[in-house]
Amino acid sequence: MDEHVLEKLGWGPPFQEAWRSRASEGEEPARIGADYGVEYVLFSARGDMRATIPGRLRMAIRKGESVRPVVGDWVSFEPRSQEGTTVIQAVLPRRTQLARKAAGRADEEQVVAANVDVVFLVSALTRDLNPRRLERYLTVAWDSGAQPVVVLTKADLCEDVVAARERIAALAPDVPLHTVSSVTGEGLDALWQYIGGNRTVALIGSSGVGKSTLINRLVGSARMEVGAVREDDKGRHTTTHRELFVLPQGGLVIDTPGMRELGLMESEEGVRTAFTDIEELSAGCRFNDCRHEKEPGCAVQEALRSGQLAPERLENFRKLVQEATRQERPRDAQAQARAKQDTKSPKKRGR
Repeated sequence: MDEHVLEKLGWGPPFQEAWRSRASEGEEPARIGADYGVEYVLFSARGDMRATIPGRLRMAIRKGESVRPVVGDWVSFEPRSQEGTTVIQAVLPRRTQLARKAAGRADEEQVVAANVDVVFLVSALTRDLNPRRLERYLTVAWDSGAQPVVVLTKADLCEDVVAARERIAALAPDVPLHTVSSVTGEGLDALWQYIGGNRTVALIGSSGVGKSTLINRLVGSARMEVGAVREDDKGRHTTTHRELFVLPQGGLVIDTPGMRELGLMESEEGVRTAFTDIEELSAGCRFNDCRHEKEPGCAVQEALRSGQLAPERLENFRKLVQEATRQERPRDAQAQARAKQDTKSPKKRGR
């Protein structure tokens, strides 16, 4: 196993330890480079190869005994005699995962990418610039365990970049923010600090914000199809699957299909991390359980009256906390049901 090649794919101590504890003879590690639903592309020390999921693993996924492989996952495979094809045997434990609520399903999680170090929250400096949506992206990024970075694209089309930047920076003062133009190259060099050292960066954002164009600039070639933007400033989906790109200069980038809606899946922790200003204000409330409505001595309401806090930001905070709480309840119920089932299992085996 050529670990030098694997290191360029993001291989490191956490995965090496997991591999030593579960590797079977004849298996080798690989990273998922593309997910086409029924087929994958694996990057390995042997090169790229196509892979499928065997029936045994599919059954384990349905039972909840294994996760479904996604782009960025490290997996084990057993090389076959037929060159260029293989079967995924198992998925190694993830360090981080970027997840959202599956569309139209109340309590089902959809993992967008795995083992991500940095998440670029991409929005365009045009009519697409939506502070409320960025707050939602920040919440999901914090929940993933990766570092969020706000990237505002199409700086060449914005009349007042400074004003737009200040408006977005106020949402998350502690989160790095960069304004770039993939046309002129402005600001692109500053993004490399997050990619070096064989780190993995995932890009999330709505269609039409320039993710594919940005990736083409980072890769150094036209690897991604670029679509036109409609007159209402909503982009057409040009990315239809998730894909990982190994950059010539080092580092990896994961592109994802445009997501105008991003349902929360985790607990309140990510929401509160994304709204640190409100959390800090809450510490000054008279009551520990203050709901920031009509309670006396509410520091949050005082910040609203003074103009320190925007009403729409507090409204979105409440909305996201409620959404995260609703998602947490079904997950807790499922965990309790599994625990209850586990306590019954030994009795059945003893009969």
